Amino acid sequence: MRIPGILNLKKQVLSFEVFPPKTWDNYQSVKSAVDDIAKLSPDFISVTYGAGGGTSDYTVDIVKHIKNYGITPLAHLSCISSTKEEVLKILGRLKELGIKNVLALRGDIPNNFNGNLEYRYASDLVKEIADFGGFCIGGACYPEGHPESPTLYSDIDNLKRKVDCGCDFLTTQMFFDNDLYYSFLSKVRDAGIYVPVIAGVMPVTNGAQIKRMMALSGGTLPTRFKRIIDKFGDKPAAMKQAGIAYVTEQIIDLYANGVRAVHVYSMNKPDVATAIKANLSEIL
Repeated sequence: MRIPGILNLKKQVLSFEVFPPKTWDNYQSVKSAVDDIAKLSPDFISVTYGAGGGTSDYTVDIVKHIKNYGITPLAHLSCISSTKEEVLKILGRLKELGIKNVLALRGDIPNNFNGNLEYRYASDLVKEIADFGGFCIGGACYPEGHPESPTLYSDIDNLKRKVDCGCDFLTTQMFFDNDLYYSFLSKVRDAGIYVPVIAGVMPVTNGAQIKRMMALSGGTLPTRFKRIIDKFGDKPAAMKQAGIAYVTEQIIDLYANGVRAVHVYSMNKPDVATAIKANLSEIL
């Protein structure tokens, strides 16, 4: 089923994200984690894509595996260092498998990359997929603005361009202050962007890791959350429990304020996904 169709059918949608292995040695452990997350019956599962297509074969394999569970898969596809031939090949494979949903991403430029860029922006990839035909196209958005954009409003202008090229829905970068999402949603609606905007959240179970990730993404952490990391960041079990509690509170607040879809960046951790789903059992 196409993602917007799922959103129209259900009052509250919960989905999870997994990432493929970097090497074959880790394939079975990743597949096992995907199996456990699939058993939670999420509304869909997204599968990330390696920079430069480094894990593209594994992405397609995991997407196929998810589909065999009867769960809607969302295949990521990034383009920054891919050729048109490579992109069309992946799209052809996904179409043969009956995959309906693709998340179109620019991706990060790999270190020491000196090749020619056939796709410079995510909007270029969105147009390519739209021209190929047969897919529901998703895009990424950034409640605090893309780190390369000079202002949030210029980033929203670029987002409008991406939607105009064919995006059917959007998913946000992770955020830890729901007010950022509510404010962002108001701004994109004012800009004439009316496609669904799925709220992306991450359960933080490693304090050091999240600080590095936020430094790279340009995002901010609210003071309340910083205090949690400062208090429990060096106590793995406590940080895990606190991180699950925090993201559960975020999700409940989002649902209570009329947000219909939440996507959890679950980082191949079925135990974390299971705990979150259990915390929401009566709400869902």
